[in-house]
Amino acid sequence: MEFLSIFNKVKKASRELGLLPEEKVNSVLLLLADEIESRQAEILVANQIDLAKMELSNPMYDRLKLTPERIKNIASDTRHVASLASPLGRVLKHDILPNGLDLSKVSVPFGVVGVVYEARPNVTIDVASLCLKSGNACVLKGGKDADESNKVIVQIIKDVLLKSGVNPDVVSLLPATHEATAEMLHANGYIDVVIPRGSSRLIRFVRENATVPVIETGAGICHCFFDEFGDVEKGTRIINNAKTRRVGVCNALDCLVLHRSRLDDLHLLCKPLQESNVIIHADHFAFNALKGYYPMELLKVATEDSFGTEFLSYAMSIKTVESFDEAVEHIACFSSKHSESIVTENEEHAEAFIKLVDAACVYTNAPTSFTDGAQFGLGAEIGISTQKLHARGPMALEEMTTYKWVVRGDGQVRL
Repeated sequence: MEFLSIFNKVKKASRELGLLPEEKVNSVLLLLADEIESRQAEILVANQIDLAKMELSNPMYDRLKLTPERIKNIASDTRHVASLASPLGRVLKHDILPNGLDLSKVSVPFGVVGVVYEARPNVTIDVASLCLKSGNACVLKGGKDADESNKVIVQIIKDVLLKSGVNPDVVSLLPATHEATAEMLHANGYIDVVIPRGSSRLIRFVRENATVPVIETGAGICHCFFDEFGDVEKGTRIINNAKTRRVGVCNALDCLVLHRSRLDDLHLLCKPLQESNVIIHADHFAFNALKGYYPMELLKVATEDSFGTEFLSYAMSIKTVESFDEAVEHIACFSSKHSESIVTENEEHAEAFIKLVDAACVYTNAPTSFTDGAQFGLGAEIGISTQKLHARGPMALEEMTTYKWVVRGDGQVRL
């Protein structure tokens, strides 16, 4: 009954959101951004409690960690969301039917969005701001690793809502328990859609157990194919950036696919990686090409498990191929359909890669690290959707809406 009471309150509050003018929502978001910065000390104290429970070597540690700089960026993203045009009330289609009926297809909120996520307290703000701007109430279920951080952040959000005269039930945080996850996944009639954000294991669990509709924001198993026509200077920068910029995020590089004719250039492509102590799991050809160039303590022989793995750490695999077609086939076999990249100066190969590779984001001569709602100019994001229904790629404001058909008549009846 405890969870049913929460869901009831959120559902009721979601209807009130629909009556708020856009100017009011924007003022709430701007106040929230200010409050996040002014209450930074509270957030950091709570975050330190969470960090103290996690090993520094855990790949999730960097995702969990908040710093003054990251809090400043969170506040900046919130202000950016406030500055964006409302995604609501957009007329997607309009027609006057032969019988005189005025027919419109109009964007509207989902209603109540449930989000299950792991050790990323920034997601709490991202989800709340995007949901408020798109007219959705939200039910949040964070992981136990970030529970103290999430509690403080949600309290700040509720304080701002209350101060602004908005029902604070439009944002609710569930306990960090397995029971809470199960209740959310079966909250039919209360939660309109559930979005999992986290590991492939979490996403699979939600997909297999939810009776509420699910939008998958998938794990990232990202490849970069260095083609036989690839430029070494570009490839070196792209590979290093994709792998080492932030290793614990879903757009980080996991596998370098190399055309076998370019084995002599492999040590140059990998040279910057050793500065970050990146462990390379190389297949037979790549291993022999790197031996003597790359530190042996960082060079491993690849196994079957080296491919199709989201490392989320300073590690990656290398697969060599004899042809463009074999590279595309390898990516098709092991991709999570998140983000894939090719480095090539051959325009035909670049265009063929775009057409043949099935992923939410496909790059030519650029790193997968750009897959991000803010980088795409969308503001904050809910996550990167890897499915094909409703949303694909960075899920931001527009993707937080559905639509309804509005039919205006003047007494017509159907014959």
